Parts: sequence; structure tokens; C-alpha cells
Amino acid sequence: MKILLCLLPSISAALGAAELPAPKFDAAAAERFARLALACVDKEYPNHVSHVLNSDTDVAPPRRLTPAFYGCYDWHSSVHGHWLLVRLARKFPEAPFAKPAREALRKSLTAGNLKQEAAYLRGTGRTNFERPYGLAWLLQLVAELHEWDDPEAKEMSANLRPLEEAALERLKTWLPKLSHPVRIGEHAQTAFALGLMVDYARSTGNESFAKLLTDQAQRFYLADKNCPMAYEPSGEDFLSPCLAEADVMRRVLPPAEFGPWLKEFMPQIPATAAPDWLPVVVSPDPSDPKLAHLDGLNLSRAWMIEGILSGLAPDDARRPALVAAAGAHRRAGLAAVTGAHYEGGHWLGSFAAYLVTDRGIKLDKAKLAP
Repeated sequence: MKILLCLLPSISAALGAAELPAPKFDAAAAERFARLALACVDKEYPNHVSHVLNSDTDVAPPRRLTPAFYGCYDWHSSVHGHWLLVRLARKFPEAPFAKPAREALRKSLTAGNLKQEAAYLRGTGRTNFERPYGLAWLLQLVAELHEWDDPEAKEMSANLRPLEEAALERLKTWLPKLSHPVRIGEHAQTAFALGLMVDYARSTGNESFAKLLTDQAQRFYLADKNCPMAYEPSGEDFLSPCLAEADVMRRVLPPAEFGPWLKEFMPQIPATAAPDWLPVVVSPDPSDPKLAHLDGLNLSRAWMIEGILSGLAPDDARRPALVAAAGAHRRAGLAAVTGAHYEGGHWLGSFAAYLVTDRGIKLDKAKLAP
């Protein structure tokens, strides 16, 4: 636990959320997360393949089917494992893990590999392949490389372009046809994916895609009220349906509108500092691939609550309750990122890094102060 506490970044102090000290998130702390990704991005087995067979020629090992993203147990975890390596190498370019991270990225993100990935995505019968979760993380990877002022990053961005275009085509076709949002706590959830995709669109300057996403978010969620938080979590959730919806709406509504919307949507948030309005969760078996999801739920709840805080006025009476819940979930989530079980180790590092590096939040410490 002593080692894990060093992972609490400075945002905890800005939020006033942690009773414990909040040491700086530095290269030594980042290395633990980087090592989790380095251990799996080229680890082909075990592998959970979501694969449509169109003929005998489609019978192949994962490294042949998707040569860039075949490790880390499944395609989407491989994608956000690569995002993790980019994120941390970008933030800590001189750290010991930066060189092996770059080597792993160069090995995976070649022009040839990514052209094959694009062809695979466009294959017959794969209309819903990794939609929307994996595709949202793919666009987050594209955004991270786009923001990195580095020659290799620019080359990898160019290599990713065919797969990026294939993903955008798929999403632009699907979203206007989606009649209702998907409100579950796993991969198919709409709100979480929309949040990542909005950030990608704004990062890369894709205004038309950003408009499609923000219009869809408002169509899906603007009229929602009284989200049933008492029904959360389901036993295999790694995303909160209610918090994810609020987290995407703070991206698309101005603060003057988001605060009142949140009051109608989540009236359960109290005006006290107690965190027990949203208790942390505990995985009953971190070695079970589905039950391990609950460890990730604490991490995603923490970053979503911090996102919600970033969209509220400084004097909002709900801030103490949100601050307390964010801190409790942050501590519980980070404590579970041990790497002891591959079922969690292949993906929890990405969620932890997203949280502690404030991805998706324009950090304004004065605004975040309780």
C-alpha cells in the first residue's frame, strides 16, 4: 500500500479530496503503469477474440488477424495499452521506460500493420466490431499522438490514418441510426464512448464530427432526470451509467446550463462532504475477468466525478460531496492496480493512467477547489 500511495497525483490536493498526502505523480510512479502495458502489448495468449469468420481464410491467430493490436487479451485493451505507452512516454520522455515504450510502439504502429487493421475493420460482417468502446479508445490514441510534438509520433499518426478513417466511417454511419443510448456499465455504453470521441474531435479539430457527437449527446441525454444511482453497480460494471452520462454532458453544456441539468439528473448528490452517498466497490474475485471489472469501476468513477466537478461553478453546494466521493474512489481504485492477476493487469493500468494524468479534464485548480 505504501508504494501505491505514491500514485496519488496533485489533483487530489486541488480537489481537496484526499485525507492522505498527495505526492507528485512522477516518472517513478508512472513506470508501474508503463510496465503493465509493456508486459502485454505483444503477449498474444491468452486471447479473447471477437471475430466473425467469413471463410476458412479467416481462421488465423490473433497476430495475423490484427497485427497491431493483438496483445493484452483483447483488441480494445491492446489499443488502450498502446495509448498508455504514448501518454506516459509523452509526459516522461526521459524516464527509463520511455525507450522500451517507443520501441513497442514502433513495432506495432507500422504502416503495414495498420493498413491490415483497417482492412480487417472493413471486412464483411464486422459492422459492430469494437463499437463503440474499442473505436473510442482508438480515437483517443490518435488524439494523444496528434498532441505529441515528436517526429515519431507524427509518423505513427500518419500510419494510423487508414484505421482512423475506417473507424470514423463506421461511427458516422452508426450514430445517426442509433435510436436510443446504450445505458449499461460495460463496453457497449454510449455515454463513455461519446466522451472520449468528443475529446478526440476537439483535439484534432474535426468540427463536423464534434457537432455530430454533441448533437447526439444532447438528443440522448438532455431530457433525462432522476438517474437511478441506487441500481448501481451491476455485478460486472466497470463504467457507471449515471456518472458517465453526466461526464459527457459537462463536455457539451456550458457551466450555467450543466449545473441545473445535473440537479435534475442526479438529485441524490448531497450538500455535505460525506462520501457515503456513493460507496466504493470491492471486487469479490480479481482473478475473474468479469468480476475484476469492479476494480476499474472505482477508477472510472473517480475520473468521471472529477470531470463533473470541472463543469460546476466554484460555489456549487454539491462540490464537497463530489470531492469526498472522488477521493474515496481514487484511493480504492489505485490500490487495486497491483498486476497480481492478468485478468485486471492487462487493462487497469490504462484506467489508472487516465485518472492520474487528468486526461479529459482542462484542469483549473481554482475552479476545482471545494
